[in-house]
Amino acid sequence: MKPSDLNALVKKFLQYKLTLAFAESCTAGLLASEFVKAEASSEVLLGSVVTYHPVAKQRLLGVKKETLAMYTAESQQVTNEMVLGLHKHLPTADVCVAVTGLCAGGASESTEKPVGTMYFTILHEGRAQELRQEFEGNCDEVRQLAVDFIFQHLGELLDNYAEQHANDSVVTKIEQSQR
Repeated sequence: MKPSDLNALVKKFLQYKLTLAFAESCTAGLLASEFVKAEASSEVLLGSVVTYHPVAKQRLLGVKKETLAMYTAESQQVTNEMVLGLHKHLPTADVCVAVTGLCAGGASESTEKPVGTMYFTILHEGRAQELRQEFEGNCDEVRQLAVDFIFQHLGELLDNYAEQHANDSVVTKIEQSQR
């Protein structure tokens, strides 16, 4: 993402007085590292937890051993538990994002889940948005594409948030005028 676009994303978070936290696996901290390149990011980003290994996912984010065994560490189910664990530890984060996936061969690679498959969960206002995307490239390229993908979706989430709150504001004004 271009620096100007990233700065605009952070400005939206500031405008709506929202905070952000990340739970990262395969991106290994790149998400937070890229986000903090934006001006005023320290007023938005509460933190990022890198849980690369399944044991770290269990101990730091409360991902269940059974979930890991049944679905693998690179799955939507694990990403969902990661985001819930993150929110439990950082309940003041208005937006929580978790990411895991396959940047290289091995792990849980299959024809249904090829290298480059990434899973994301974005939690905001008690609602989780699940996303799955396949990227092509080497490990570094896949990580960068995943980061850009998340930033794009965060921008869309904030646009929807603004629209919803504008609609709520109009409804409130109408209700007040009818009294």
